[in-house]
Amino acid sequence: MAQQESIIKLKGKIGDLTFYKTKTGYQARQVTGVSSDRIANDPKFQRTRENNAEFGTGGAAAKRLRQAFRPLILLTYDTKMPNRLFSRMMRILRADAINARGERKVLAENLGPLRQFNFNIAAELSNTLFAKPDVAIDRTAGTVNLTIEALRPSLAVAAPQGATHFQLNFGASAVDFDSEDMSEMATTQSESFALKEMVIDSQTLSVNLANPGELPVFVLFGITFYQEVNTILYPLNNGAYNAISIIQIAIM
Repeated sequence: MAQQESIIKLKGKIGDLTFYKTKTGYQARQVTGVSSDRIANDPKFQRTRENNAEFGTGGAAAKRLRQAFRPLILLTYDTKMPNRLFSRMMRILRADAINARGERKVLAENLGPLRQFNFNIAAELSNTLFAKPDVAIDRTAGTVNLTIEALRPSLAVAAPQGATHFQLNFGASAVDFDSEDMSEMATTQSESFALKEMVIDSQTLSVNLANPGELPVFVLFGITFYQEVNTILYPLNNGAYNAISIIQIAIM
C-alpha cells in the first residue's frame, strides 16, 4: 500500500491504481481482481457462475413484470420498488425444486411471494382501501372481471391530506417468463369519485386478454388520488400516495 505525499490529493481510479482517503491519510493501491476468463472457466468458480446465471434469470423476470405492469406502475412512486421486486423474484427462483442450481427458473407454482406485492411501499393497498374486490377470470373468453361492493368513502378510503377525489384502477396480464416477447397488460379504471360522497355504488371493471392460454394471469388493483382545483383534477403529489397491488395470480 502506497502513501500519497503530493500536495495534490487524489481520490478515485486512474488506470490500475485506486486513490482513496483513510484515517491515516491519502493512500494508493493497485487494483487487483479475478479475471473474467478465470471466473468463466475455473472449476473453483462454479458456484459463482451458478449465482451469476440465476441473478440474470431473476433480473430478467423482474424486468418482464415491470414492463408488463408499466401502465399501472407509472401511477405510483417508489424508487426502491425494482429492488423489492427482484428480491421476491429470487425467492421464487430458489423455490424451483426441479432444475439444477444455476438453471433454476420462475415456475408458475412458485409465484406465491408475489401475491399482495405492493408497488408503492409507502401506500399499501390494504392500508389505503378497506374493501375486498371479487375477481372472475374466464380463460376461454379471455375476460377478467373485478367487482367491488358499494362503499362509503369516509370509512373505506384512507385518503391523504389534500385529496378531494379518487379513482379505482384495474389491470390484468398473462405473463410468459420463458419467452422474450413483451407481455401486454389490459387496463381500465373507474370514473372519478368525490371523497365527500356518502356512498359509491357497486363497481364492475372488465378487461380482455388475448389468448392467455395456460399462462399465469396477474391481476392488479389499486386506487389513485386527485385534488380538484377550479373543476380540474390534478394527480396528488406525483403518485406518492397511490396504491397498486397484485391481488391475485391465477395458475392452471
